[in-house]
Amino acid sequence: MTGLRHHLHGLWLPLVTPFRDGRLDETSLRRLARHYGAQAIDGFILGATSGEGMTLRDAELERLVATVRDEIAAGRRTLPICLGLSGADTSRLKDRLDETADWPIDGYLIASPYYVRPSQRGMLAHFEALADHAAWPLALYNIPYRTSVNITNQTLLRLAEHANIVGLKDCGASREQSIALLRDRPKGFRVLTGEDANYHEALSDGADGGILLSAHIETATFAAGYTELKRGNSGAALAHWQEVAELTRLLFTEPSPAPAKYWLWRTGLIDSPEVRLPMVEVSSELAAALDREIERRMQVAA
Repeated sequence: MTGLRHHLHGLWLPLVTPFRDGRLDETSLRRLARHYGAQAIDGFILGATSGEGMTLRDAELERLVATVRDEIAAGRRTLPICLGLSGADTSRLKDRLDETADWPIDGYLIASPYYVRPSQRGMLAHFEALADHAAWPLALYNIPYRTSVNITNQTLLRLAEHANIVGLKDCGASREQSIALLRDRPKGFRVLTGEDANYHEALSDGADGGILLSAHIETATFAAGYTELKRGNSGAALAHWQEVAELTRLLFTEPSPAPAKYWLWRTGLIDSPEVRLPMVEVSSELAAALDREIERRMQVAA
């Protein structure tokens, strides 16, 4: 396990959680962990939005973390793992931090409270209480179109002063707010975009990387775009982005992660495209579109 602050950059993968017949599919999970552990990613997010974390039982979540850590170790590679947590009850989240404190993780990705719509003072107190309590560092997750509350830059900059809050997954849906945060943030506070379709734009604006569901597909291309921009090769970075830009839209045509799971199933990385209700598998129309894109990319690769 590693110091999260020093590793929260580059391309992070919010790993999907494979299911089969209603259960965690450990065989497919090990296959995924081995495959992506050998790719040019910089870390895993487990049990968050893309991993259908809100549908996972405690035992499943613990098994998910242990299995991925085992496969990373077997591959003789050091990759950090962040555990996704969410909730609207600060006290209950503190309990979850206690319950997971000895798990083989490197930190947490914690979304802003949903449904209750707290004030900025409430969110400040919420995240400070969690950061004071946590055994591992926290990355915050600002995604107002899911939670109905936006963590303002004023609040984020206050939180960034906390020694145990090391970064942000930015899904704020405001480029203006993101640019201002990148300009004003303290040294060492990492900002990674979670908006797949805005990945290149965010990197160009100075973001430290991305946490991208779409990077389950064409992983090397997403990673190369980041690397080329950091080298100052903007033309090469744009060319890589143009290879995957349409893919980021296709994979979010219907609620995520169903489209990505369908793709991974069709290409043999998981044994079923199964999702858990209230998510449903992709429509026949989208399945046909995904099949066409899979075939096209296979022909290009050949």
